Amino acid sequence: MTSSSSIDRLSPRIRPAGSVAGYQTWSDLLFVHWRVPAAELRPLLPARVEIDECDGSAWVGLVLFHMSGVRPWWFPALPGVSTFHETNVRTYVTCRGEPGVWFFSLDAANSLAVRIARWRWRLNYFFAQMTIERRDALIEYRSRRWRDPPGHTAVAAEIGNWWTEGAPQGAAQPETLEYFLAERYLLFTEITPGRIARGQVHHRPYPLRKATLQCCEQSLLSAAGINVTTPPAHVMFSPGVTVDIFPLREIGRPGFPV
Repeated sequence: MTSSSSIDRLSPRIRPAGSVAGYQTWSDLLFVHWRVPAAELRPLLPARVEIDECDGSAWVGLVLFHMSGVRPWWFPALPGVSTFHETNVRTYVTCRGEPGVWFFSLDAANSLAVRIARWRWRLNYFFAQMTIERRDALIEYRSRRWRDPPGHTAVAAEIGNWWTEGAPQGAAQPETLEYFLAERYLLFTEITPGRIARGQVHHRPYPLRKATLQCCEQSLLSAAGINVTTPPAHVMFSPGVTVDIFPLREIGRPGFPV
């Protein structure tokens, strides 16, 4: 594991050079996190990535949200294709000292988007039926994945005040747990055994609100091989951000898009 104090967590927020691969908007994001012993996650990850810890433990997140405006840079967003719900199960890792996200699974309510993401981004996407309902401060997320391994969610939360008083729309402050969990601009994925690729996104810092869980039933973590026996340790909500997506590139061959 990399020493947390040696990791540069600010540089990934800087917009990278080079051409954008596509655009997306992420809305109504609920971040639900559990503490998990790093030793339990280690067998689930490739050797080339290291577990990134905060506050004495590794963390696994269930992130539920709505996607819109999903499109490549050269084509407009299309009704019925560019808008759908998504849920992912993720943890936090470093590779070559850079902090990023490792996705165990990503569920999307759009079969075409699932096929494209599996092919283009080499990510573990599944098709699932999903709904998101908002009633005043209460938001509810439901999903059902039928494909093996099956999984489901039934999560509801009450949205509260801005997370950080005095900060622009509750933005997380560096060196806080909220920053560690939310402000992630890099992803790593294994394209073939032993070959790791790096992707990057750019957006403004997440505007964050406090959230209180009303219900949290899910089986996506166990479907990914992760055992949690305690309630979530941290919950927060964001109204959303508009995102620029940059090409996936193999680590060790930075000039070669995957």
